[in-house]
Amino acid sequence: MTLPNIEAKPAPEPLRHPEKAARPDQPSPRKPLWIRVKAPTSPEYQATRRLMRELKLNTVCEEAACPNIGECWKEKHATVMILGAVCTRACTFCNVATGRPDQLDPHEPQRVGEAVAALGLNHIVVTSVDRDDLDDGGAEHFAQTIAAIRAAAPQTTIEVLVPDFLRKDGAIEIVVAAKPDVLNHNLETVPRLYAEVRPGARYFHSLRLLDDAKRLDPTLFTKSGLMVGLGEARTEVLQVMDDLREAGVDFLTIGQYLQPTPKHHPVAGFVTPDEFEGYRRLALGKGFLMVSASPLTRSSYHAGEDFAQLKAARAAALGERA
Repeated sequence: MTLPNIEAKPAPEPLRHPEKAARPDQPSPRKPLWIRVKAPTSPEYQATRRLMRELKLNTVCEEAACPNIGECWKEKHATVMILGAVCTRACTFCNVATGRPDQLDPHEPQRVGEAVAALGLNHIVVTSVDRDDLDDGGAEHFAQTIAAIRAAAPQTTIEVLVPDFLRKDGAIEIVVAAKPDVLNHNLETVPRLYAEVRPGARYFHSLRLLDDAKRLDPTLFTKSGLMVGLGEARTEVLQVMDDLREAGVDFLTIGQYLQPTPKHHPVAGFVTPDEFEGYRRLALGKGFLMVSASPLTRSSYHAGEDFAQLKAARAAALGERA
């Protein structure tokens, strides 16, 4: 008797966002012309992608489905994401996978240093998932990564985009002591929307983190970012600007929120380029050294060029006060 040839079905892929599976779909409105981008195809993009795979590194460019990946990777600019690829938080705007986090890789800092040297970067942005499971939230791993980059590429300036280290006493002190050139922590949205958009975070804790970083090292450039189009009011955005200036933040980024999947927070509306320019002018008037505000602005978009301008802006401001 011949048994039928039954092919084994592959195991289903684990859900990227299991906590969102039961949420109703929230269709996103059609994107306006000013926010559409072309699919990445350049040889430089492919080469950057191969290097990340060869060194077994994660990038927020891929994990967060950044619309600028084609442009940035063509210029060999990638934002490395350390501490694994799985986040312990469940923000409703974010496309990074959530669930049980990966085991910490002790060799990851060295591989990041190798990637920075291989790409010949003048400026690198290093970010991470949230690691609430670690005693220090991953702060020491950040410090080791900064040290590895300094050893492999001493001329490269380093920007870290850190999590909030909620309930991790001493964590921000560890990162600041490692001497990054820029410390970024994004507020993401206005305080009224935190319970829905950033439920695991606390607005005033994030503000305090930025304030503490500047207090620990007044020479450190600090940076934060906001998304708009989540349902915030203009007056709320202006209040966040004031809060950030009170915390001594130097650099503000503002970009359009784009919905990764129908299970994520819906897009409440698309902010026009003219409105972004209005936000930029108002923020500069409030005293930020630098402001990047446009539909496609993201935390690490054009970060290298922006850092050079940020240094020049501080030098000019100090000269005016001298």
